[in-house]
Amino acid sequence: MDTTTSDSDTASARQLTGASGATPRWRRFATGDGAVPSPFPYRTIALGTIGSVLLLAASIGAGGILVSDPLIGTGSLSWLRYGHGRNLATGVLYIGFALVVWAWVRLGRYVLLNRVGSRPVLVAAGCWMAPLLFAPPLFTRDVFAYLAQGALLYEHDPYANAPNVLTEIPTIVENVYSAWQSTPSPYGPVFLAFAKGIVSLTGDNPIAGVIITRIALLPGLALLVWVLHRLVRHLGGNPAITMWLAIASPMTVIHLVGGPHNELLMLGPLVLGVLLALERKHVLAIIVATVAMLIKPTAAIALPFLVWIWTNHLPDTRSKLVNFLRAGTMSVAIFVAVYVAGTFAALGSVNLGWLGGLEGPQLIKNWLNFPTGIGQLLHVITNLFTPVTQSPFVTGARGVAWVVLAGFGIWQWWRARNGGTTAVYHLAVTLIAAAMLAPPTLPWYFTWGFVIAACFAWQVRHLAIVVGVSVFLVLVYYPTGEQALHDPSMVAVFLASGYAAWCLLRPDPLGIVRAVTGREEPAEPSAADGPAADAMPDETSAADDAPAMDTRR
Repeated sequence: MDTTTSDSDTASARQLTGASGATPRWRRFATGDGAVPSPFPYRTIALGTIGSVLLLAASIGAGGILVSDPLIGTGSLSWLRYGHGRNLATGVLYIGFALVVWAWVRLGRYVLLNRVGSRPVLVAAGCWMAPLLFAPPLFTRDVFAYLAQGALLYEHDPYANAPNVLTEIPTIVENVYSAWQSTPSPYGPVFLAFAKGIVSLTGDNPIAGVIITRIALLPGLALLVWVLHRLVRHLGGNPAITMWLAIASPMTVIHLVGGPHNELLMLGPLVLGVLLALERKHVLAIIVATVAMLIKPTAAIALPFLVWIWTNHLPDTRSKLVNFLRAGTMSVAIFVAVYVAGTFAALGSVNLGWLGGLEGPQLIKNWLNFPTGIGQLLHVITNLFTPVTQSPFVTGARGVAWVVLAGFGIWQWWRARNGGTTAVYHLAVTLIAAAMLAPPTLPWYFTWGFVIAACFAWQVRHLAIVVGVSVFLVLVYYPTGEQALHDPSMVAVFLASGYAAWCLLRPDPLGIVRAVTGREEPAEPSAADGPAADAMPDETSAADDAPAMDTRR
């Protein structure tokens, strides 16, 4: 997302985007100046939809299936759960995932060529998500923990008790991942009340619970789409690229919807708080961001950055220190009021128990969390010379990482002191750093900062990296929800991720599509794909003070 330039970069950008003048072509397309008719990418959308349907069908045997499945546990399809049937289902599931990624990358090339706008991207994302609404959990089992922790609100304190104390919903509890069976909830009280509401509808029916959870999370997705379309105007990005990165990505389609994960409920209010702050609606911004924190505590990271934005919007008749103290005092007062009201409404008391609940997820130890990986590597090296346990190495590395993260977060916060879009950029960086350094690191955690970063201008080579990382962050877990990070198959995961990234820059670089289908992989939609797709009405250029869209290699 840098703003450096060179003659070769400019030539590459023109070759990729078809830009021929000083004004980027996406701006002319978005504003109707020199717009080029764009075929609607029906075949690309259909390709991803077929992949999603395969994911749905195969997940019955290879996804996060129930311990005792009332539908196929003993029926004619029970063979899908065992032996060769399970292997077949797993193979079909990965084929479906590959088709979704292929369609997403292909759609991304069309977006970069300025041939499609936000509407086709959102239609594609919707088509790819729809079948997954009815699938078993994919690449996770967290949804069962959500339901069980929500049920704790009926008779127990979810921050002092764990799902294993529940006797009313034994079917759901037996499907909770073993690490969460005996750990209190790390989630905010508003989310627990949300989960309690779902359990009140579905009872001890985990299948209905999973489906209703996904459907109930969709308003959060709709809010996120609406906010991103407005936020991108402030941050200088391309609306279609933002939607392709943040909504149509496998991180959202597979993890947040296919999971599902409660980030889908938290991200909308978080990003809305940022938007409201930029639009000088600071009281509402703090209220909404606090609500996001009451869903998932991670959102609290945004609040100090919103204070800087507020500070810089106050009249400069006083010193910045005075304005900061004024904005900070009002922000704290609003935060306390909303927090007290939110926790009391959800729990019936003012409860800080979630602070202790945050220790539970730290039981997960894998090298996806950078400091944990360093600790594990040091243990392996030391163990070559003398037998030692792993725990001190991991604990020590994590302790150092917490200090580094605190220092890095403070540094990013200080660099955000001029407010505006600069503060938003440093907020996104800090959220991504928290996902990397604060244990544990789970793949979907990277969506915290990434949906905000998606609204900025991007270079194409950086987008290719995002493609590779997104594919990698799905495949590091098995479809069942177990981690695959120590499996030899990770070599294939790295290769597949790199190939997906390469495909964004060069269609079918190894000729695989041509060898299988006998046809060239198109670099952009053809007229045969269908009628022209209109840009969405609000796809206007970025704010005057935002940087121009950068699509250089």
